[in-house]
Formats: sequence, structure tokens, C-alpha cells
Amino acid sequence: MTLDLARWQFAVTTVYHFLFVPLTIGLSALVAGMQTAWVRTGDERYLRMTKFWGKLFLINFAMGVVTGIVQEFQFGMNWSDYSRFVGDIFGAPLAIEGLLAFFLESTFLGLWIFGWDRLPKRVHLACIWLASIGTMLSAYFILAANSWMQHPVGHIVNDATGRAELTDFGAVLTNSTAVGAFLHTITACFLTAGVFVLAISAWHLGKGRHTDTMRPSIRLALVTTLIAAIGTVVTGDLQARLMTEQQPMKMAAAEALYDTVAPASFSLFTVGTLDGSQELFSVRVPRVLSFMATGSFDGRVEGIDDLQAAAEQTYGPGDYRPNIPVSYWTFRLMIGFGVLAGLIAAAGLWFTRRRARRPVPRWFYPAALATLVTPFAANSVGWIFTEMGRQPWLVFGVLRTADGVSPEVGTASVLTSLIVFTLLYGLLAVVDGVLMVRYAKAGPPPPASSDDSAVGSDEPRPLAVAY
Repeated sequence: MTLDLARWQFAVTTVYHFLFVPLTIGLSALVAGMQTAWVRTGDERYLRMTKFWGKLFLINFAMGVVTGIVQEFQFGMNWSDYSRFVGDIFGAPLAIEGLLAFFLESTFLGLWIFGWDRLPKRVHLACIWLASIGTMLSAYFILAANSWMQHPVGHIVNDATGRAELTDFGAVLTNSTAVGAFLHTITACFLTAGVFVLAISAWHLGKGRHTDTMRPSIRLALVTTLIAAIGTVVTGDLQARLMTEQQPMKMAAAEALYDTVAPASFSLFTVGTLDGSQELFSVRVPRVLSFMATGSFDGRVEGIDDLQAAAEQTYGPGDYRPNIPVSYWTFRLMIGFGVLAGLIAAAGLWFTRRRARRPVPRWFYPAALATLVTPFAANSVGWIFTEMGRQPWLVFGVLRTADGVSPEVGTASVLTSLIVFTLLYGLLAVVDGVLMVRYAKAGPPPPASSDDSAVGSDEPRPLAVAY
């Protein structure tokens, strides 16, 4: 019971925190691009775009910081045995993330916030770019730590102390799983930011408001979303092959494939028994799973039953299967939501092309607004699949989840903290939603008057435009 509650608590806080992370990473780069366009062209529309989207970025960044702090404490609270076992390895990339990457992004973000009209224009622009780079570095170091749990490298297990000890930090940072996860995550971040800008721009354009800034915003969003959607497909294909090589049970669970077959088909939709052990009805595409798993349409994909038997021989008696229905559906929902966002972007680019003979269809703007949910849903179910598909392992092949929970923390304590965090995060969700909707509806700042034409020159000036 305590183990299940601890897992639920970590899942609630992690999924909620990860709602903000991809948007922060992707939107920081888009805002930096908008400011770059203003610096290069002097077009005030780009300055107004920078300030509008930058304000939404800052709200999101603040919420991400607040919700991320809780995760750090959970390692010592609910997962002390895990922290004791992997602290020598897991702590290194997290320490670098905190001391280097987070300080980089927070320091230069602070300079960007308070440096309007105090710093030379190009110096101020460099601040937002450095802050954006800092967010990406933070992502890499955190993903390196998580990827070690998926594919542990560069370590030995000291039987005397019962702890994993780091032997090759370079191997941890260059872990193939970390590289693949980073590429897939970054493209997902740009997909999230692109859809975010797309949805809000579409809302304003549908009402005929702020067209001078929302038209270039929606074009930028459409291009970003489509390129990022293609990128997620390519990097996801890379990850699928790494997953098949390193965690074959996760790939088998993603397809609910019980028998080893060659070639293997990919099911678009399956109805099975509640425990996922039997298939009742399925719509399949021949050979696609073989290509996803091996890069060959004739490739052999191992089934759950054979992998379970092999795991029992290697690790001893036990159930080494993850939750099959959860793995199956989260894998498909992740793909489906991402593809849907890409299709909306492709349609939007066609409707808004320069030589379009007809106006944008009336249905497109509401559809683009509704698309806002797709990248956040894809990110959430993607991480659920990544973590639950690894079960029953906390560190794959090394430490089981049941062996990582804190032995001295009782069920009542975990249940109380779970309820408190859930209610607190629910309150934060309301606050964040109210702030985001209020400032998104307000739109960009009005054009500067003729007296403000010198704002943003290369010479430092007293603060004239408050953020």
C-alpha cells in the first residue's frame, strides 16, 4: 500500500510539473527569435510580440520552478532507499543542472526581465538567448539522470555497501538513451510551444483582434509546429529502436505482443480483456511494428511471454511485465496527439499561404484553439509510458521499484502528503489558468507613441517600458 501511494504521489507531482517544462523550453527560444527579429529589423510588431509572449513565458517559468522543487524532496522522503543506492550517480547530473544550467537560465532571465531599456539592445537580446540555452542544458542533465535509470551505464554495484558507484561520468552523459531522449524531448518542447502560440493567435484572429501581431505569430507557430511534429516522429523512431534493444519488454508491452513474431504488425486499435492478456478485436497495419522496432519491415520482435521467461532465468522468480493496457494506450495516445497537432499545422499553412484564393475557413480558428490540449496530453502520456513501461524496475535490471521506497515512512504519512500535494497543485492549476487566460486575452501592448521611438537603442537608458 505504501509503495503504491508513493508511486502515485511521484506520478502526480511529476506529470503536473512536466506540463510547464516543455512550454518553458520551447517558448523561451521562440521569444528569443521574436526579439532577434526586432533587433535586426526595428519592426515594432516584433517588439510587441516579444513582450506579449514573453509575459506568458515568465508566468509558465515561475510555475515550473515552484512545482519542480517538490520533486527533489521526494527522493529523500518517499524514496530514501533509492536515493541511498543511486546517490553517487544520480546526484552528479542533478548537481550540475542546479549549479550550472539553472543558475545560467535564472541569472540571465533576471537580467532580461529587469534589463529592458537599461541594457544595450544586443546585450539584452543575448540574455534571453542564454536563458533559453540554460533551459535546454537543464533538460539534458535531468534526462541524463533519468536515462541512467532506463539504461544504467558507467557504474559498478559495491556489494559491501549495497550502493551503485560511478566509474565513468562521461558514459552517463553520453548514454545513447540520454541522447535519444533529449532529441525527442526538445522536438516535443517546440511542438508544445508552437501549438501554444498557434492556439492563442488563432483565438485573437478569430475575433479580428491584434491582427498586426497575431498574423506573424500564427505563421511562426504553424511552421514551428509542423517542423517539430516531423522531428518528434523521426526522434521517436530512434527511441523506439533504442527501447527495443535496451528494454524489449517495454516495446512488447507497447504493442501488447505476447508471442514473438517476424514480421510484426502494428495495431491502431485493439479491444482486449481487462488484464490485457487476450486480444478480442484489433485493427492492424502489417509489418509497421517490425520497422519501428528494428528498422526492417521483416524484423523479429520478441513477445511478452518469451521475455518474461528470460527475465525469470536472469533475475529469479517474479512478474517482470509492466501494466499492459496502460503501456499499450499511452503509447498510442502519445503518437496520436502529436500527429493531430502536426496535421492542424499543415492545414493552417495551406490556408494561410500567400497565394491562397479563399479566406481561412471559419472552422480553422476554433479547431486551432482546441488543439492546445494535444501537446500537453502527448507529453503527459509519453512520460507515463516511459516510466510505467519500465516497471517493475526503478533502475532497469539493477533495482526494483519495491526496493527503493523509504522503509520508515508509513502509509498514513504518504497518504497525507499525497492529498496535500494534490490539493495544492489543484490550487496552483487554478491560479496559473486564471493568469494565463487573463494575459492571453489582453493581447500585446499597444504601439509605442512617437515620443517612445528611441526605446531599445543600443545606449543604456532609464527604465521607460515596464514589463
